[in-house]
Amino acid sequence: MERKSARTIADAIGNTPLVRLDRLARNWNFNLWAKLEAYNPGGSAKDRTAHAMVTASQLKPGDTVVESSSGNLGIALSREAVLGDWTFHCVVDPRANRTTIAHMKALGTVVHQITEPDPDTGDWLVARRARVAELLEQMPDATCLDQYSNTAAFVAHDEGTMTEIVEQLGHAPDQLLVAVSTTGTIGGCLQYVAAHGLSTQVIAVDAEGSVLFDGHPGTRHLPGFGAGMVPELSKKISPHRVLRIDDRASVEAARKLVRTEAILPGASGGAVIAAVEKLSADIPAGSDVVVIVHDDGTRYMDTIYNDDWVEENL
Repeated sequence: MERKSARTIADAIGNTPLVRLDRLARNWNFNLWAKLEAYNPGGSAKDRTAHAMVTASQLKPGDTVVESSSGNLGIALSREAVLGDWTFHCVVDPRANRTTIAHMKALGTVVHQITEPDPDTGDWLVARRARVAELLEQMPDATCLDQYSNTAAFVAHDEGTMTEIVEQLGHAPDQLLVAVSTTGTIGGCLQYVAAHGLSTQVIAVDAEGSVLFDGHPGTRHLPGFGAGMVPELSKKISPHRVLRIDDRASVEAARKLVRTEAILPGASGGAVIAAVEKLSADIPAGSDVVVIVHDDGTRYMDTIYNDDWVEENL
């Protein structure tokens, strides 16, 4: 897809590649495609979400924003803050990758790293959101765009991600697999499918131990997908199916993708590949199956691509 010149780096968001995974799917009788969101300027699908939330807001130069992130949205909002001349405070937890935190700081973001999970639930996301609330009390003029409830995310992935997939494929896919956390990406894709009367089966790929879509809470080690609390956005959507993938399977599938197709995914990218493997025997011959690979694996070199870390934690 041809790119035009961009006024700012934000204009380079979108039009990411849709790539066939023929080597990975060589023993399957369906077509497998990957939507590679790492080709956004900030390296993830969260570029779309962040830009949509900022565009829909009333932010102006000099304002202050406080937000919670597991990493990718933090990078995306850090860039938006530079372009909008406002100040960004990002709350992260220990699972955030070191390179992600360094990236945010390089863009001028004030990073607040919590050290303890929520005492009642044991969940890091709940603790991050509590810290956001504290910071908003300390900075009464600050605002929170709140990625967990902001429906601008649906617009971003309806008018952006899913629209592009259909245009690039030339028709609607038969199955679409999307890793879920805030559920903004899958919500936008579902919105597009419903609005256009498509028969695409949209499958949520969730982490074992996540509470999304009636899941049971448990220990999770991988950032970027799954949730320890039910985000407001998830209450507005109903995926056609939910598959839960454990951390180890996500890591193994991520490594398989890079060794087979030379595509280096993050943890959630591994999860969607593991989900395809789980479904493969039941997918009708000739189907077009699309997975959204949310980000790039270079930020995970110390974790899912580190043998010592995997053996110690998983």
